[in-house]
Amino acid sequence: MIELSAKLTTGSVYLAGEALECRISFCHTTQPEHRKSQSHSDILENLAWASAQIHCFFSTSKNTTDKNVIAEKTTALEVTSCDIGDVVFHTKPKILFCDLTIPLGETKTFLYRETLPLEAPPSYRGTAVKYSYKITIATQKVGSHIKMVRLPFRVLPISPVMNLQDLPALCETTDILQPTSPFSEGRKVETHLTMALQVLQNLTARRSPNSYMITNGRGKVGRFCLFKSAYRLGEDIVGTFDFSVGTITCMQVSVSLQPEEVLKSKTPSKNVNKESCSRSMTVARYHEVTLGLTHSQLILPIPLHITPAFEIDEVSLNWRLHFEFVLSQDKLLPNPEDKDWNAPLNVPIETMVWNLPVKIYTTLPKQIAQQFHGNDNYTMFIK
Repeated sequence: MIELSAKLTTGSVYLAGEALECRISFCHTTQPEHRKSQSHSDILENLAWASAQIHCFFSTSKNTTDKNVIAEKTTALEVTSCDIGDVVFHTKPKILFCDLTIPLGETKTFLYRETLPLEAPPSYRGTAVKYSYKITIATQKVGSHIKMVRLPFRVLPISPVMNLQDLPALCETTDILQPTSPFSEGRKVETHLTMALQVLQNLTARRSPNSYMITNGRGKVGRFCLFKSAYRLGEDIVGTFDFSVGTITCMQVSVSLQPEEVLKSKTPSKNVNKESCSRSMTVARYHEVTLGLTHSQLILPIPLHITPAFEIDEVSLNWRLHFEFVLSQDKLLPNPEDKDWNAPLNVPIETMVWNLPVKIYTTLPKQIAQQFHGNDNYTMFIK
């Protein structure tokens, strides 16, 4: 019996354009009930071949089959019935070995390395579509059927606003934000991935406070200040509320971080070319009772498990802050000179909603790996 074990040596989260490594081992073991058997077939095990490749699976709630397949299906391993979705992207299979003989008790180890393309779709589980990645390892024992094991991993997008052709120019204009060392001999050769990460760092490091006066048809609710509009996964969205300038009583406020998922139509139309999906899903929420407060602060953590903004042929994803203000026209608090005051039994209220777009970009995979310890080691027995 052969034990196949596979482990992602560089973690289970990768950026588009990054190289991943997987260590694949084949160990010839024997079952306890067969230890007394010392025939020649027990001493040696033969594997005809083994290969590895990457698959990206796509599925949709509407079971559509009109997809843009990025690679030729003739080069992909057969997709089994247990895989949910269709293959929209895959790399070419890499042969690990042919005709491998493993003596009893010995282990043969191989290293699979593959670079993800920069234009690869990210891992995403939305309300209408889903993209998932797996490393497919296939092998065949002499005289037996093909065995396969799949290792899931996560792919993060770089940015929907970055044009690969414009990256060198963007990096040259943003060098002022990069620390320099007087001991460096010279500038290293920049790849598209490192240049994209440099631009991403510059975009999310800048502070550009924006103030918004929140009003409705009856007057002013207050002023909201957002210190910056571009964030990375894991950062906190920080803002302030100033209700002292308002003419309407704000009793409470809630802020939700919500995705905006838009499916793109495959058939051109003069009237409708996009289809909006459900936007009611909330991934983070802030809530505070603001009655009697003149100022309040918003601190909303961005979860690490969500997908940053991206745009591909089938779907685009953006993020927004969804505000809900509970307002009242009545004067609820007493004057300082009032000694006797009773709280009102009934308060007429109205709810006001407001949406503010925010930009959420990716972060380094190591920061996500520190928070999530996924299973990056898989084992399969070949009898």
